[in-house]
Amino acid sequence: MTTKPIFSRQGRAPRPGQRSELTVIDRDGANRQVILTADEVIEAPNWMPDASTLIFNAGGDIWRIVADGSEGPSRIETGALRDFNNDHVLSPDGRTIYLSSNDGHLHAVPVVGGEPRRVSNSHSTPHHYYLHGISPDGGTLSYVAVEGPAGRKRVNIFTIPAAGGPDTRLTDLSAPHDGPEYSADGEWIYFNSERASPGHAQCFRMRADGTGIEQLTFDERVNWFPHPSPDGKWVVYLSYPPGTPGHPADKDVILRLMLPNGEDQHDIVALFGGQGTINVNSWAPDSQRFAYVAYPAVR
Repeated sequence: MTTKPIFSRQGRAPRPGQRSELTVIDRDGANRQVILTADEVIEAPNWMPDASTLIFNAGGDIWRIVADGSEGPSRIETGALRDFNNDHVLSPDGRTIYLSSNDGHLHAVPVVGGEPRRVSNSHSTPHHYYLHGISPDGGTLSYVAVEGPAGRKRVNIFTIPAAGGPDTRLTDLSAPHDGPEYSADGEWIYFNSERASPGHAQCFRMRADGTGIEQLTFDERVNWFPHPSPDGKWVVYLSYPPGTPGHPADKDVILRLMLPNGEDQHDIVALFGGQGTINVNSWAPDSQRFAYVAYPAVR
């Protein structure tokens, strides 16, 4: 296990006495392994397609670490941009990281490091991009846009070509949406939304063209970020206590598992976390394990 790397102090600060624990766990909750401990906030791990490396963000930068924690972490060079948030995905061929920046845009950076290439478009009205998914063929990105001026903001799901191109709207409601990710076969986009009950996020899926919306969770808990597994057999998601607004940090949360159609929902692990724990798809390529970040603290 690697301990206490030095990250930039940008972004969310930990509570006094709090630490970040980058953790890998089996799908059934067994063999939990902390591979990195830091005194600063790290967030949103995901895996390289060859399973050798985990990618995560900290302090506005993007980092890599060997998947068993034996080497790293090391920062991936991103040129002049050093203000990335915790929404990023990897291309299926493992060559490109697509990132959301606090400048409101999406950018592509080689996994080996380099100058960012902007993917997203300029808009005449506010349209802030937050990336969450990439199609299995690597051709399309799914994201949420925060649209409109202060006091009238809407959060809806869009897609955009990974090479750049026009934005395609998939939802158009005042109820917020988040976390859109493609299924392994590219047929579905999984997401969470308050469309069924204001202030109470649940997990949904829809066809990749925005049709055929299905609600998957119906319980009293607040459910976020459904992540389909690479083999198409499972979905892991983040479950907050009832009444939680949004997806805040520093909550007692549960990581839960369900079938792609929403059946067989059950707990995997309870932890202190929330924002940053599992914002992006963190399944290992073999679909037997996934990564997350816990934030234990003196309380």
